[in-house]
Amino acid sequence: QVQILESGGGLVQTGGSLRLSCTVSGLTFGEKNMAWFRSGQDNTREGVSCISPSGDIRWYSDSVKGRFTISRDNTEKALYLQIDSLKPEDTAVYYCASWGPCQRTGLTHNYSYWGRGTQVTVSS
Repeated sequence: QVQILESGGGLVQTGGSLRLSCTVSGLTFGEKNMAWFRSGQDNTREGVSCISPSGDIRWYSDSVKGRFTISRDNTEKALYLQIDSLKPEDTAVYYCASWGPCQRTGLTHNYSYWGRGTQVTVSS
């Protein structure tokens, strides 16, 4: 049984930082693309970032490029998202997802496994 658990969300002020973490069990983590998505007030799920198994491919959406950094630790079966220079429009539930497409040009929502999300709220 695959389990994905996100943590690290919270309430921060504009300009602040957070580090989201995601731990995965039940699959061969080191062989899978991993991704972060988010869903804001409009409930639209947006792809934020993805990373290939070795980390040689890392993609970011235009809205977060330069502020967010994705990384992974295959030994710990963990995925991370360092989010800096937070803006109110970054307020969303952030989801970790596994086993889907990740290319230098982007990703799709066709990920097989999803966590339940962690809430990030940015106050102005």
